[in-house]
Amino acid sequence: MTIGFDGRVAIVTGSGGGLGRCHALALASRGAKVVVNDIGADGAASDSALRVVEEIRTAGGVAMADGADVVNFEQITAMVARTEIEWGRIDILVNNAGILRDKSFAKMEMSDFERVVRVHLIGSANCSKAVWTGMRERNYGRIVFTSSASGIYGNFGQANYGAAKAAMIGLMNVLHLEGAKYGIRVNTLAPTAATAMTDGLLTPDEAALLSPESVTPAVLFLASEGAPARGIIGAGVFAVTRIEETRGVYLSEAERSPETIAARWEEISHAPSYPLEDALSQTRKFAELASLARGRSPS
Repeated sequence: MTIGFDGRVAIVTGSGGGLGRCHALALASRGAKVVVNDIGADGAASDSALRVVEEIRTAGGVAMADGADVVNFEQITAMVARTEIEWGRIDILVNNAGILRDKSFAKMEMSDFERVVRVHLIGSANCSKAVWTGMRERNYGRIVFTSSASGIYGNFGQANYGAAKAAMIGLMNVLHLEGAKYGIRVNTLAPTAATAMTDGLLTPDEAALLSPESVTPAVLFLASEGAPARGIIGAGVFAVTRIEETRGVYLSEAERSPETIAARWEEISHAPSYPLEDALSQTRKFAELASLARGRSPS
């Protein structure tokens, strides 16, 4: 089966270079019309975005550049309106735009914490909100968020970036539930690649193995008609991250103390685990455990 995007329209944020550039080029090479979003001076598209558009057009594809700032909702809605006027629809949104302001938490200015969270989290929410109504009306949409191992597992000196990237997973989980009946599939990419954002963090040998091009096939899969839903996909080398919860242990009122939790911690933390569908699933699971422990049949 060949995955193609003929007739589809995609927006890729932060696509003037690095991973975003690779995503935009690849989507266009398979038939998508692509908005190359990258902010330049005075709100215009960056020179890098214009160069990516020229690359796409030279290769026979269709693209236009846009300089909307992802943290500015008015600019993002204007970009979406312009795209819909030009091409009639938006089928795919790849939330790729991001920045780094790395420092240990002790030395980090809160302005840098807030700035990183705004670009990654608020920027992704702004873009998703701007395309959401159109995707619902057309009963079709593919949204890809970009997380990171720093958000899933942690990384020294990246409290701001890790918090923002972990938030991508929470946003994905909710939008998956709200968008599923409208044909909107929402997933999260957790890429590992050598880009300007990882300069100095990878050895030359590691960087050579983890090119931006090695990540993009996962984006094409997540943007395709046959995409999964609510997946957290590691890319560069491809893997799936799952969030799971142990079965749980009910403690009676007489046992319900921190000392009992400490004494039974191995049982609580090392029981078999499995994923939950939503927050209410956890509530119902806990109610069921409590009912069973009290000798009642769960309702």
